[in-house]
Amino acid sequence: MTISGSLSNALSGLIAASRAAEVVSSNVANAMTEGYARRELDLSARSLAGIGTGVMVDGVSRVVDKVVLADRRLADASAAAADLHAGFYTRLEDSIGLPEEGASLSGRMAAFEAALADAAARPDSDTRLMTLVDTAGALTGQFNAISTDIQASRMEADAQIAAQVDLLNDRLAKVADLNASIRNYQGQGQDTAALMDQRQAIVDDIAQVLPLRVIERDHGQIAIYTQAGAALIDGRPSTFSFQQTAMIVPEMSIGTGALSGLHLNGQPIGTTGAYSPIAGGSLSALFEQRDDLAPAAQAELDALARDLIDRFQNSGIDPSLLPGNAGLFTDGGAVFVAADEIGVAGRLSLNALVNPSQGGAPWRLRDGLGAAAPGPAGNNGLLLAMSDALAQTRVPASGQFTGVARSASALGAEFLSWISSTRQSREADQSFALAKADTLKSAELADGVDTDAEMQTLLVIERAYAANARVIKAVEDLLQSLLSI
Repeated sequence: MTISGSLSNALSGLIAASRAAEVVSSNVANAMTEGYARRELDLSARSLAGIGTGVMVDGVSRVVDKVVLADRRLADASAAAADLHAGFYTRLEDSIGLPEEGASLSGRMAAFEAALADAAARPDSDTRLMTLVDTAGALTGQFNAISTDIQASRMEADAQIAAQVDLLNDRLAKVADLNASIRNYQGQGQDTAALMDQRQAIVDDIAQVLPLRVIERDHGQIAIYTQAGAALIDGRPSTFSFQQTAMIVPEMSIGTGALSGLHLNGQPIGTTGAYSPIAGGSLSALFEQRDDLAPAAQAELDALARDLIDRFQNSGIDPSLLPGNAGLFTDGGAVFVAADEIGVAGRLSLNALVNPSQGGAPWRLRDGLGAAAPGPAGNNGLLLAMSDALAQTRVPASGQFTGVARSASALGAEFLSWISSTRQSREADQSFALAKADTLKSAELADGVDTDAEMQTLLVIERAYAANARVIKAVEDLLQSLLSI
């Protein structure tokens, strides 16, 4: 080997060592940077005509376990969906209230039953009759409040869908821009690792909204598809569209066209179910909350309200009522019609004939809603009949509770039990999804920057740099010897 060859080899070694030190310093500096992928220097033997002539820096690579990254993204999507489901049922359970709480649905029902018994024991007491009016009004108010909260959760889900659609469109456009930048910089021979870090973080944002698959293309490009195969970006980015609804009531549904569905590149796509192109992430969970979970809860609440109305409207306990007249509980002041059951819990109200604030009189609870004048103060027959109607075990006319006879209070307890058991099941799913996501996140971080290992690498780089410098010093000494001859 010639002296010039030795010098060239040593210089290439110095360049490689200095570049390696730069990579290590970047790793250490970004040890706590979220989304930063550890860098490694790619080296190869430089050769000329098959003869080794030093070392060549091929570039800098990002250390990413693509399998773990893909699994972690899927786990993040599942965790986001499970969190929304659990949150919906927790909120609904809080709205209904626990049985021991006086302001809960069960508490209001128990207070109404107790007030009926007290009024039947002293039908001449205006105070007890007024207490009965108040407890009945509080019971209808609780139904109204739960129904309002269910519809509020639908409107919030609708607003979040609109926000997530905007986020998807923004992030997909940014991925397309980064794809173009990475292709251009790679064509110029520049390092694109930082751009890839940024792109990975943006793809992570998309992965929270819907499960996806990332496919690598040439020149550092990526394509993104949903798990069901819908193309999100493969060259040009796709565009989602959705129209937010300002006000949602129980009668509104996506099937009737009153609520907006989701469009991808102008074409409608399914939003719920296992075969939906967006199934599995938070976006799908929000559609499920708006279009399935909340309407199902509303339907059961409406069935409970209908049963309460039927016990006093169609049981024939009040002979003063004419056919077609509303009973103690009404559908917004009118007689209840089975065809109008949807949303009846939100319209449930106390008959104005017994409510002093609406021009009624509490004594009609004792003498009949259709009575024109007060009757004997000691007559408790109607009050006892009302109490019996409330305690009677009867088969509900609608809802999932049909088939088994229950009292009004037992039906209310069954409704709460259904919500609570569903909430517990969803929380179990949430715990599993979060644990899986955390485990995969830890596995991903295991490939991150280990500062101890980087310091050990730096010592190796330092020794290599010093050794190459010694070679250059030896070449210099040889040249000086030659010049001194």
